[in-house]
Amino acid sequence: MRAARSPVVLLLATVLFLNYVDRGTLSTAAHLVQADLALNDSQMGILLSAFFWSYCFTQIPMGWLAERIGGHRVLAGALTVWALSTMLLGLAHSFIMLLALRVLLGVGESAGFPCVSKIMAASVPAKGLGLANGIVGFAYLLGPAVGTYAGGWLMVHFGWRSAFLVFGALSLLWLLPWSRVAGEVRAAHISAAADDGPTFWMILKTPAMWGTALGVFCSNYGFFFMVLWLPSYLVRERGFSTLEMAELTGSAFAINALCSLGAGWAIDHYIAKGGSTNYAYKSIMVVAHIGSAICLLCMAFGAKPLALIGMFAYQVLCGASSPGIYAMSQVLAGPKATGRWVGIQNSVGSLAGAVSPFVTGEIIQSTGRFTNALLVAAVVMAVGVVGWTWMLPKLAELRWAPAAA
Repeated sequence: MRAARSPVVLLLATVLFLNYVDRGTLSTAAHLVQADLALNDSQMGILLSAFFWSYCFTQIPMGWLAERIGGHRVLAGALTVWALSTMLLGLAHSFIMLLALRVLLGVGESAGFPCVSKIMAASVPAKGLGLANGIVGFAYLLGPAVGTYAGGWLMVHFGWRSAFLVFGALSLLWLLPWSRVAGEVRAAHISAAADDGPTFWMILKTPAMWGTALGVFCSNYGFFFMVLWLPSYLVRERGFSTLEMAELTGSAFAINALCSLGAGWAIDHYIAKGGSTNYAYKSIMVVAHIGSAICLLCMAFGAKPLALIGMFAYQVLCGASSPGIYAMSQVLAGPKATGRWVGIQNSVGSLAGAVSPFVTGEIIQSTGRFTNALLVAAVVMAVGVVGWTWMLPKLAELRWAPAAA
């Protein structure tokens, strides 16, 4: 398991931590931005989903670039784009400016998971992928927690614009330590690219890829509802103040992150003792999706205490399922195809990020409540079981036919 805790994995975890801090800042500031710029719920829903318009469809070319020129190069360039976009969001004064910068932010951040997965598959042995993905999951799930805590504090004391400026500037600092491990990552890339592996069309024809894509879409629908609308839900639906919202949301996301780390360690420990990789990952996905649907129903229809229990229980289940989302794809695709596989998988799965906030905004605009939006999210979460279980073969690296065939 030492490879799972290498400096490369820790820096990959850090970059996705920054990725989620930056993308989530607007959701923390949503009610303040709405008041300051006189935006309605539909406009805010468009702004929250606009990030995913570009994020979804640029992941495929980012995955292709990661396998052609190296994930380390693509990741460094993409971080520069998203950090500068975040800073400029703090200077925006109109809906159109916010919209354009959210789209640009999506382009930059789209490189995150394809590049990280490509580097992980080439650098970490299969028996360590659970812990490695648990560490990465801990980091990106901790991002919303830290972002909400720190962002809420900055917004209360210095205004909502300060959070965008500070978080964007801090993200740029990641490039300094990354430049020191670039040689090691480049060597892993060259080794993994010893042959061309499967073609893009071979990957597209693989049912398992579409199974992981469906699973990620359903996982993301509930997750992005939480990341993008939970702060507004707590303030508007449940009557908490901005500081109370920041504390509750930050605590919930922190629990999510810790459960990801614990689940990743537990999966690798179970497999090392002779347990089934297939059973370990798939059983967690079933429990997480069905349990999450129940938690969302508690948030929709329960009294305030039950709603909070549902919110925190959801974070436990979401965190536990996090290592499997990418470890399962890395196992199935192998180092030759992981970049493209995850690019396609996340392009489909991230459509939930465009759909979820927009649908939620429209429902709230028309009903004035979050109830029906939570009900829709619960149904989508339950459907995810189909993708993670029935559409996937036994977890093992797929035997790719020669490209010339």
